[in-house]
Amino acid sequence: MPTIHWFRRDLRLADNPALALAAKSATADGDVLGVFVLDPALLGPSGAPRLAVLFRTLRALDDQLGGRLVVRHGKPAVVLPKLAKEIAAESVHCAADFGPYGHRRDDEVAEALPVPLVHSGSAYAVDPGEVRKGNGTPFQVYSPFYRSWHDHGWSTPHRAPRVDWHGAESDPIPDDPRLPDGLDLPAVGEAAAKKAWKTFKDKGLRDYAGSRDRPDLDATSRMSVHLKWGTIHPRTLLADLGPADEVYRKELAWREFYADVLFHRPDSARAYYSADLKGLHYADGAELSARLSAWQHGQTGYPIVDAGMRQLLAEGWMHNRLRMIVASFLVKDLHVEWTHGARHFLAHLVDGDLASNNHGWQWVAGTGTDAAPYFRIFNPILQGKKFDPDGDYVRRWVPELNHLPSRVIHEPWSDPNGAPAGYPEPIVDHFAERDAALADYQRVKRSR
Repeated sequence: MPTIHWFRRDLRLADNPALALAAKSATADGDVLGVFVLDPALLGPSGAPRLAVLFRTLRALDDQLGGRLVVRHGKPAVVLPKLAKEIAAESVHCAADFGPYGHRRDDEVAEALPVPLVHSGSAYAVDPGEVRKGNGTPFQVYSPFYRSWHDHGWSTPHRAPRVDWHGAESDPIPDDPRLPDGLDLPAVGEAAAKKAWKTFKDKGLRDYAGSRDRPDLDATSRMSVHLKWGTIHPRTLLADLGPADEVYRKELAWREFYADVLFHRPDSARAYYSADLKGLHYADGAELSARLSAWQHGQTGYPIVDAGMRQLLAEGWMHNRLRMIVASFLVKDLHVEWTHGARHFLAHLVDGDLASNNHGWQWVAGTGTDAAPYFRIFNPILQGKKFDPDGDYVRRWVPELNHLPSRVIHEPWSDPNGAPAGYPEPIVDHFAERDAALADYQRVKRSR
């Protein structure tokens, strides 16, 4: 009898424990049906860039399976029991999902299936919930979490199993949704992920610690989209890291920390992790609409902010330093609640991950676990000068400023000729809004 492997965020064949167990468990050696369920509960909130990457990744996986990937539309609790009966499967295998929706969905599927639902592995090197303080409570601060996570360790990567792919009727993989003109999406699929990692490991990893905050240098690995869809496992990356690669290892651990936080506090996917700052004054009405729109379209008059927001629209991705800069600007300078920014990011990021995205926003807003203090407010002018010293990043994404010398490109209004025609004046005065944000913070702090 065949088994079913339910692909989710593990769209690869190598280092896939659930697939290996599915192949081992089949009565006929290696007879496995691979299925991906297009769940409307997950497709609905996804933006066009992320859907396009998903569909392209499914096509790449289908090629790996010799055209035998089975795709079905619908609720998994309906689709999978029907499919299990259809092929007389003896079990259904998948990686564990520790997200709020995924946990509920899997419980529903397990109850509806006529055969066992077997979880093996997860999208993480260390499963959420595995690492705890000595008293058994979860970590709320990254640094001690990292030390415990590192001490816990992880298994070595698994080889791809021998699989005879079982066939069944399949829906077509959808065409890409309509995408914004000029959107440049990354190559996807397991082969692309392995190639991207090899390139970075050979050419970029050595200098990562010193150059990772420089968006003008393209010095990051850009592995986040591959980790998002599981075309490579973090365990595979960690296996290639040595003692000198501690900074990159710590970046991988941030992803695992936020997954652990969300596992213990599923409400924090949408709600404030810490409600202390819910009383802050935020823009609303017409002011909210105008400020949010200017920020979303890269028209704030602050070049480093506008460059980051335009990169997001053009690539479905943004350098991590810029994610912090633009988030701080939205919350602290424009006084727009962090939830608006988090939703915009998830609508456009090809690597949009609920735990990392929303808790990253809460870190900047000062409302999350291990949060940056609210009074840490990024100065967009100084951030630009420090991390894009020659203005190359700004020139790439804000061509209106191409002709400006480096000394004024991060504050174009200071040029003797003024800001160039077609580029907006600063939407707000950073220093005035910084003072307003700090005064509001003190007001809320006194009222506690």
